[in-house]
Amino acid sequence: MQAPSAKFPHPTWAHAGKDMVGTSLGSSRLWFTIAEGIVTEVYYPRIDIPQIRDLGFIIADKQGFWVELRRLGNYRISLPKPYVPAVEIVHSHPRFTFTLQVCPSQRRDVLLLRYRLEGDESLRAYALLSARLGGDAENNLASVDKHNGRRVLWAEQGPFGLALMACQDTEAGAFERCSAGYLETSDGWQDFYRHGRMTWEYDSAGPGAVSLMGELPKQATLALGFGTSKESAATLAMSSLTEDFSEVWGAQCRVWEAWHKNCHLLDLPHNLQRMLALSGMVLKVHGDRTYCGATVASLAIPWGEDSQSRGGYHLVWCRDLVETAGAMVALGALDDARDVLCYLIATQQADGHWFQNQWLGGNALWQGIQLDEAAFPVLLASALHDRGALGSISCKDMVRRALRFIAHEGPLTGQDRWEEDSGVNTFTLAVAIAALVDGSTFLDGEAKEFVLLLADNWNACLEEWTFVTDTSLAEKLGVAGYYIRIMPNNVLVHADAQAEHVLIKNRAHAPDLPAEEQISTDFLQLVRFGLRLAKDPRILDSLKAIDQILKIETPNGPVWHRYNGDGYGEHADGSGFDGAGFGRGWPLLTGERGHYALMAGEDPLPYLDTMAAMTGSGGLLPEQVWDSSPIPEYHLYLGKPSGSVMPLVWAHSEFIKLCYSRASGYPIDRPSTTWKRYQGKRPEITRTLWGPRYHPHLVRSGNVLTVALKAPARVHWGINGWKDIQDIDTRDTGLDIYVADLSITALKPGETVQFTFFWPDRRIWENTDYEILIIDAG
Repeated sequence: MQAPSAKFPHPTWAHAGKDMVGTSLGSSRLWFTIAEGIVTEVYYPRIDIPQIRDLGFIIADKQGFWVELRRLGNYRISLPKPYVPAVEIVHSHPRFTFTLQVCPSQRRDVLLLRYRLEGDESLRAYALLSARLGGDAENNLASVDKHNGRRVLWAEQGPFGLALMACQDTEAGAFERCSAGYLETSDGWQDFYRHGRMTWEYDSAGPGAVSLMGELPKQATLALGFGTSKESAATLAMSSLTEDFSEVWGAQCRVWEAWHKNCHLLDLPHNLQRMLALSGMVLKVHGDRTYCGATVASLAIPWGEDSQSRGGYHLVWCRDLVETAGAMVALGALDDARDVLCYLIATQQADGHWFQNQWLGGNALWQGIQLDEAAFPVLLASALHDRGALGSISCKDMVRRALRFIAHEGPLTGQDRWEEDSGVNTFTLAVAIAALVDGSTFLDGEAKEFVLLLADNWNACLEEWTFVTDTSLAEKLGVAGYYIRIMPNNVLVHADAQAEHVLIKNRAHAPDLPAEEQISTDFLQLVRFGLRLAKDPRILDSLKAIDQILKIETPNGPVWHRYNGDGYGEHADGSGFDGAGFGRGWPLLTGERGHYALMAGEDPLPYLDTMAAMTGSGGLLPEQVWDSSPIPEYHLYLGKPSGSVMPLVWAHSEFIKLCYSRASGYPIDRPSTTWKRYQGKRPEITRTLWGPRYHPHLVRSGNVLTVALKAPARVHWGINGWKDIQDIDTRDTGLDIYVADLSITALKPGETVQFTFFWPDRRIWENTDYEILIIDAG
């Protein structure tokens, strides 16, 4: 009998705060998540394709008592070892104890669940499965049938099928009554909500958002299989049920034990060593099988219970991926880091950049331009090269194209690392400068000379572009000045942040603040990458500023907001982000602050302790923690995970790197060539660069003026009102940038240079005359 249907327009995902994540290390192509004590999204056959919303349980008797486990909220979670993703969950209730063990098959695309219901003999368990095959909730078909004599709960959609089977032993199926229904209309949960017991036994439902239910005995093993059809999924599920669950559990423990032995752990306090081992496992779990090296940002959808997004965080962000690869390098997992580099080489765009984020196959979801995402892969190649770990990987072409893109687009970025505003940002610029310097080791000749010239000029201009003084905010904070969050594009030349406003994103009533009043933690990257010293007065003043405005003290330690006015987080009442909200504290920023403390001569151990204390019940690090008064109905407590996503792989990567940085005495991901070149000091410039996107109006006396253009040209120039006119042809740097050096070293302060261009390819003149004023060298 077909279940009654009704259109359900808003199917959502599971809770974003995961208790645990896991996968096998065999040929299985399946990833699972645990949240609220039940199985939530399962991904197959790639880590970017969710196939279910959740698989949970209702415990009920025949008299009207029933409780859904995920709403019970009284459970504990444990692993055999912190680096083995085989999960045991114990739910406690005055009338029962429900023990659930979750473990993937090593060789089949099957997730196995063994459970035991103890306590009141009148109680029964009911499995409740919500299908989302292909990440699509609208077009699933569900049915209840038999496969080779055993009852099976089936679902299909497009090229995907799933099957849920159960057995008490290897000889007999365990499902009794079963039903297929439409979500929030005729599904099993609605049946219990309306009747207090299971009354519906529908054979099929769909197409639409569907759910399946099966009545179970006191204990059994469930197999959730996936395939290209419901029949193939059932074959895999039944095959797995012929094996003893304990053997599957043991195999999972053995393969992860073997992987863990290849990781070099540190001598740390016990809680931090466990956290380090767990963090390494989290990184490994988030890697794909088909696209080796592709690691997603998180196996979660932000505020999933309120979200209909098909994107979530199960995509590849180039920045997050390289941050993760840096942690792999620190752990000694060099093969994994090399896989990341190979994947990045394969997905680089023709012009040298990478998409803002992408599905594993390389198709973009969002297409913003972020300069740091073009720079990070260069730093990964350099880090592997420094360790003699590149092997046979050829990355010179990748590096050249990435540096070409940086040279053409920088120092501006279309979006900062938080994927919001455009302009000049200290974090982005620090990464770009480091990529130019460390990437120069893969170049030679004019190309190498030019990228170093570009890096030195950008480094020398950092304060001109991003540091403000004598502002009302500086006076209020008691500092001389501070690095601002971002310098808007159209004031790059004039560096007048006071004249420009930057719109705060993700706020219902977005403040349009002057650029000079917006600060962020991003400037700390200048110290971490060796562009400025920790004790530089500008750094110290900026530190005072962010500690007064962005720092929140919690019972677990300090945490920082990304920037003032951030809107990416829950509303004040605790309800989920819905396109607007209030940004909360980010544990990864605590890790970044720990790296600064290390460079300032402090022990970063307190920052590691803080990060470890901000984890969820399973030890996972969240993207954000709650930073206000507790709101128990939303499970929001000061200094504990908010509802965004957990785990955030980037946060675990930062924790790992801070552990190894502490052992090394310097940031483990600090680009070595950049550090050797600058050692925290602003470079002295003898050649001032004009272009391609920065057009200075002032040049210090004694400097050579190098004009850089994006096409071949003849530079027509003179001095002091077009006197002593000369022509000089540009030369090719090998990066599609063409330069000419104007010898103006003899000019004195107050004199001027005028120039324009003739473009031979188009046989036209530039319609603008440019002028530069010579100023005192001091």
